[in-house]
Amino acid sequence: MDYTPGIFEIKMNYYDKNKTEQVHTTLAKQLALYVTMYSPIQMAADLLENYEKYPDAFQFIKDVAVDWDDSKYLQAEPGDYLTVARKAKGKESWFLGAITDENARKTEIKLDFLSKGKKYKAIIYEDAKDADWKKNPIAYKIKTMIVTNKSKINLNLAPGGGTAISFETIN
Repeated sequence: MDYTPGIFEIKMNYYDKNKTEQVHTTLAKQLALYVTMYSPIQMAADLLENYEKYPDAFQFIKDVAVDWDDSKYLQAEPGDYLTVARKAKGKESWFLGAITDENARKTEIKLDFLSKGKKYKAIIYEDAKDADWKKNPIAYKIKTMIVTNKSKINLNLAPGGGTAISFETIN
């Protein structure tokens, strides 16, 4: 089985005005799927012009590792939510993906999986306050913060939403 995340044009009526179907996801969840769903072949599954509309969000797809040295399953309830942290193969970089079902979810994540004594720049790609898979799937925001393995991050996942985070060490 293979699954190709990274769909940025969620509503199919963009392609055909008569279509009412859409992917049950937010754009931030599509980014998080690169971490939560392991695939030995990662790809960008949408059309180039859809990525060109959101270059800041596409940056996560460009940055995310394609193979891992370590995986930590931080939170999970089958069919409801999943939070995974993965360490990039041969690097000190970590990535986190958190996804939820049709229900909004708030949670706090301990970053104790990060290496002790190191500081990281966390780039957080998250659902905006008004994001919703059905009503507003493209609403996202990106923020940056400095963290360590003693830090905690609060996540607010929209209905059908997610959060993707990249952690790069700071010298």
